[in-house]
Amino acid sequence: MKQIPYKIYLEESEMPKYWYNLRADMKTKPAPLLNPATGAPMTAQELGGVFCEELVRQELDDTTPFLEIPEEIRGFYKMYRPSPLVRAYCLEEKLQTPAKIYYKFEGNNTSGSHKLNSAIAQAYYAKMQGLKGVTTETGAGQWGTALSMACSYFGLDCKVFMVKVSYEQKPFRREVMRTYGATVTPSPSMTTEVGRRILEAHPGTTGSLGCAISEAVEAATTNPGYRYVLGSVLNQVLLHQSVIGLETKAALDKYEIKPDVIIGCAGGGSNLGGLIAPFMRQKLRGEADYRIVAVEPASCPSFTRGIFAYDFCDTGMICPLAKMYTLGSDFIPAPNHAGGLRFHGMSTTLSQLYHDGYMEAVAVPQVEVFQAAEQFARVEGILPAPESAHAIKVAIDEAERCKQTGEEKTIVFGLTGTGYFDLVAYEKFHDGKMTDYIPTDDDLARSLSKLPKLR
Repeated sequence: MKQIPYKIYLEESEMPKYWYNLRADMKTKPAPLLNPATGAPMTAQELGGVFCEELVRQELDDTTPFLEIPEEIRGFYKMYRPSPLVRAYCLEEKLQTPAKIYYKFEGNNTSGSHKLNSAIAQAYYAKMQGLKGVTTETGAGQWGTALSMACSYFGLDCKVFMVKVSYEQKPFRREVMRTYGATVTPSPSMTTEVGRRILEAHPGTTGSLGCAISEAVEAATTNPGYRYVLGSVLNQVLLHQSVIGLETKAALDKYEIKPDVIIGCAGGGSNLGGLIAPFMRQKLRGEADYRIVAVEPASCPSFTRGIFAYDFCDTGMICPLAKMYTLGSDFIPAPNHAGGLRFHGMSTTLSQLYHDGYMEAVAVPQVEVFQAAEQFARVEGILPAPESAHAIKVAIDEAERCKQTGEEKTIVFGLTGTGYFDLVAYEKFHDGKMTDYIPTDDDLARSLSKLPKLR
């Protein structure tokens, strides 16, 4: 085998020219989005009132395995892609594990995360459609930051509804968005009808992604020339994020490396779906097998404690119904610091794969996540985002098991971004003020009791 460098880079010529659509190879396709008023599958025309036309086509495509990446998007990608696949030699040495650990680092752009991969694509299609601008929600702020950058590049207006707890915890992320020209509103707010309704029902709420989605959709549908764009969950987003996994696999193949375990943090599913895409393709086609692990916060455990059912994607109940692992659209998670992992549901694509047994999931508490983040930062030299640290925690646990058993497993995980805008969270951790927020069974039962009753 070739000597493995610390960082494996692809050449520009080796960058993916096509996105990969996971659904094309799924034996059981994800259930369709439903119109909440009629209970019938959403049509392209209905979705076109909310989303860009080309993105609607991508969303509904269950059969085309590869879609060409437009040349203008590939040109933008070259500013920060290919991103490195890093061998965590220092972490391996510190752990004294026989395991080989690799991470795909997506934090090498101003947004600090993988979100830019889809943001630039969605802004491109909005521009091609001749729109004035777009609206969106953001949790921790990575998606809002990425979208503000993409909209600035294409000269589009960008309206961001930021989950209130993150708006208050992450002021610097907010200011980056404003630097790129975005309008940032803490959600829920008094600027929309649905926001006022949520505040009336939940006075003093710290918000959720479900709340912010409702406000962003209302803003898009009541402002001519605007459409709504989403940073996770949807098929179109997983499609764009497949560049992560395609690059990862190409880099591993270059050195004849086959991973045993692939680990990604999971909130709505964008990073995880992108990272695992080509590996899951082989698994679905019977060409290879991998252990794939989704890691979620114990405070918002959609996979591990949710129900596989149709539910609203938003708290205001104005979006289509999606069949997914959900905690209930009324569920508002405790104010943990992994803002990007606070969605009450999960991607329909990943939910179906999980339901069919192609992947597994684990939920981890917040304090242990930050302990892993600090350990990683001290030996690998990168301060990880709290979201990424969920994958780090489980990767370290897996490496520790290899130390006990003597197995020489190859572990690959996604390092979705950096945590330099998350220093308030690190401050609370270091000051001993961080606690673990874990919903009780009664908490979940209350929100799950409100799942929509289909006709």
